[in-house]
Amino acid sequence: MRALKRDSAGRYYVLAAPANVIALFAPDGKHAGQIPATDSQAAKIVFAEDIDLESEGRVLVADRGANAVKIFKVDGSLESTIPISVPTSLAALPGGEFAVASLRANQLVTIYNAQGKTIRSFGDPHDMSSSKELNRYINHGRLFSDSSGYIYFAFTYLPEATIRKYDRFGFAAYEISLPYADQESARNVLAPSTAAAPGVDISALARRNQASEIKPVIDAFVVDPASQEVWAAMGDELSHFDKDGGLLATYRTAAADGTRLEPSAILIESNRILLAVDPLGVYEFSRPDKPRPAAPRP
Repeated sequence: MRALKRDSAGRYYVLAAPANVIALFAPDGKHAGQIPATDSQAAKIVFAEDIDLESEGRVLVADRGANAVKIFKVDGSLESTIPISVPTSLAALPGGEFAVASLRANQLVTIYNAQGKTIRSFGDPHDMSSSKELNRYINHGRLFSDSSGYIYFAFTYLPEATIRKYDRFGFAAYEISLPYADQESARNVLAPSTAAAPGVDISALARRNQASEIKPVIDAFVVDPASQEVWAAMGDELSHFDKDGGLLATYRTAAADGTRLEPSAILIESNRILLAVDPLGVYEFSRPDKPRPAAPRP
């Protein structure tokens, strides 16, 4: 499971393997269709990395397999295809613009207008290796936006869990950085270590050019579009940040039987949190930051 979104009508959009169809569910959880629509012969998704929804209802798809961002109408028909090399994440912005992260871009974020014209790019990548390809992999990340047009970039593989917030013109609002408890070892590690085993040595990876050994540090993150609060999952640890990047709380995520849940996508709603856990499914939790209703008296 790669992405989980909800539109203004309460419908849910789920992107999961084999990543060539977006499943659509009604508010009650019943299957309600798909994108591309089954009767849309010309529309095709080769391999989607990410999706997002515009306020008007259009669906944006980062189709890495087709080297394009594809825009679908509400009915599931294809509206347009914008050639973009290796798009890995995207976020819809006001006015028909959208932000894209790509492994081939020189900066972290590129903004496009509705016609696919490049408006601006920003965000300096981290230079952690002499290997150009390894550096590109290290700077892989995911994008989110909020209702005010701010853009959030979460680095997937940096040793310190790092999330940046930008305004739509590229000016940085803050950077969240959660270091390892062992600062010294963090300098040479490129994977979170919730067990006793050490992470991955960057210099060794560079010599062997084996980026595939890098494990994610931030597995999933989401922004509450109204409050601008950020939630990030690192393994089974879920951290909650306020709109200014301050850490509010950290939780462990587990099923009722105690099974650890490591989400690959998160959806924040007014009274609950949905965690998509691959391959188990979607789990519902009451929001721990909201007061629970009092139990009725007998």
